Amino acid sequence: MELNGKEVLVCDCEGTMDLDGKALAKACGAKDLTVNSQLCRAQLEEFQRVAGKGRPLLVACTQEAPLFLETLEKMEDAPDAHFANIRERAGWSDHGAKALPKMAALLAEAAMDIPSTTSVTMTSEGVLLVIGRGEDAIAAAKQVAGRMDVTVLLTDAGEVTPPRLMDVPVFTGAVKEATGHLGAFQVTVERFEPAAPSSRGALTFAGDGQTGTSVCDLILDLRGATPLFPAPEKRDGYFNPDPGNPALVQKALLDLTDMVGEFEKPRYVNFTAELCAHSRNDTVGCTNCLDVCPTGAIAPDGDHVAIDVFVCAGCGACASVCPTGAATFALPAGDALFQRLRTVLGTYADAGGTDPVLLVHDLGFGDDMIDIIARSGRGLPANVIPFAVNQVTQIGLDFLLAAASYGAARTVLLLPPGKDDEAAGLTGQVELTDTILKGLGYGEGRVAIVDESDPTAVETGLYALDPLPPVVRGDFLPMGKKRALMELALDRLHENAPAPVDVIALPAGAPFGTVEVRVEGCTICLACVGVCPTGALKDNLEKPQLSFREASCVQCGLCMVTCPERVISLVPRLSFTEAARAHQTVKEEEPFACIRCGKPFGSRPSIERMVEKLAGHSMFQEKGRLDLIKMCDDCRIIVQTEDEKHPMAGPPRPLTRTTEDYLREREELRKKAAEAMAGMEADKKTET
Repeated sequence: MELNGKEVLVCDCEGTMDLDGKALAKACGAKDLTVNSQLCRAQLEEFQRVAGKGRPLLVACTQEAPLFLETLEKMEDAPDAHFANIRERAGWSDHGAKALPKMAALLAEAAMDIPSTTSVTMTSEGVLLVIGRGEDAIAAAKQVAGRMDVTVLLTDAGEVTPPRLMDVPVFTGAVKEATGHLGAFQVTVERFEPAAPSSRGALTFAGDGQTGTSVCDLILDLRGATPLFPAPEKRDGYFNPDPGNPALVQKALLDLTDMVGEFEKPRYVNFTAELCAHSRNDTVGCTNCLDVCPTGAIAPDGDHVAIDVFVCAGCGACASVCPTGAATFALPAGDALFQRLRTVLGTYADAGGTDPVLLVHDLGFGDDMIDIIARSGRGLPANVIPFAVNQVTQIGLDFLLAAASYGAARTVLLLPPGKDDEAAGLTGQVELTDTILKGLGYGEGRVAIVDESDPTAVETGLYALDPLPPVVRGDFLPMGKKRALMELALDRLHENAPAPVDVIALPAGAPFGTVEVRVEGCTICLACVGVCPTGALKDNLEKPQLSFREASCVQCGLCMVTCPERVISLVPRLSFTEAARAHQTVKEEEPFACIRCGKPFGSRPSIERMVEKLAGHSMFQEKGRLDLIKMCDDCRIIVQTEDEKHPMAGPPRPLTRTTEDYLREREELRKKAAEAMAGMEADKKTET
């Protein structure tokens, strides 16, 4: 069987799965499929034969992937190999052959070409700073001193016995601040003093207690106090074991010795600053990503935020809650996540599957949970389709709406334990999705978070799910940014809704809504237009006019806090009307005519309001000064330059002399000379 240019090899794992090759091939939209029984052992030659064709392979087995890869290494011109798990995720189930549509969906997903993601590089040269309170810190430093460049900082030296051999430098001081990441930490230390070499009974320190900065690649924090960083377990290069647990300390030391060299980590988040709605003109609007980031990787940076890709741990919470799509999760790259979603649900439906439940899980805890359920329990129900993502917390409103629009009856998010610091954003997205689906008549409970760590409880809960009315499957190509994707999904959901409505009321903080403007107080100053990050508020170059497009509004609130008249308020809602898709005029006024040249400029209410407010100002008390506000830009400049008291005025400019001026002067001089000669001759005649 061939899928997307890949030769597909399927094995029923010694008959432990009920597989019908013809039916599975038909479900995948391919030709007949030969089902192997022991591809990794007795039928390994069949694998070699198919691999010898030189075409990319898709093997429906992940357990024996190392064996297959080792076999390919021995072959010349070995093809690329991809692997799919249809055993634990589908075949090993009490539902048996009923899982065939799900198997087809999983194979179609695995056959996709997913673009690779970009990465960032961190370099560690093994410079380690051990921070502790006493002899334990020195002892830990000595264990790795032969492999690393170690420095010890004691924050509370107390009665510390001086080491017999000072093979690691020891200092004392108080940590004021720590920043950075693996390969680039900076620790600011106050009252920094080195250990005195003459220390006898207890360590003493010499120096005048200066403030300095320690630059290091790695940090081992044995203080047993508040960690130096938020979410310390997610900060690469920072180790914070319980100093009272020797096993954890030894594990940290072992891990530290491996943290020397170059390390690559995925660039988890792509950020487009132009789309960010955080701030304009020092006025703060949206803070969603700042509120949910557990590691402190996001910080304000002028009109937008900045994401430190080296500190980012890849939880994806920022991308989940970003209303504009400025922050997008880049693992996988591009729109591959939505392409996978469309392929999985579409193939499942085309193969005859019904009531699809999408089980979204991560690659660690989720995979382990599914494996245990398949091996020790009943396996996943036939209609529960596992969908792996890098982190469950990366899921946002766009994904949940797209899943429903593609036909998912339910979406269950399997959240790993210990994610409490990241779950708030995800919970908000689930509640918002539920509100929208309920408002369209789909009912409640179509999206749920499961944070259970007991496999038996998860299995029982999945089998106990009551069937819901089917969702009519819509289809669209997942193209464009986040807002465009949500608009496409919402269109399909509204089109197929059991009870379509024009407007759904949403809770505060939702990324959809309108703005209400008290038009009687609006002067069309257009301050709101200047700060709107999405172009929802727009002016008109031809005349004083304010218009608004509801579909573009993300409810960031910048317009409301910027409006000098305080006439704007936010109304969170979701409108499906045609009017919401186009700019609607909010207020329009006649322009003000310049009192000097008559050219229209500005809006009449705005100019009149400025005149009213500045009438009592000291700078406008002189005669004619207030009239400057009533003039256009050109006339205002002309009038000010004509003012005799203008502070920048200079002496009158000399007239430009031309050739004609010189010729005229010469002619005048010639005439005067002629007249003088004539007068002199007349005088001579008279004397004669």
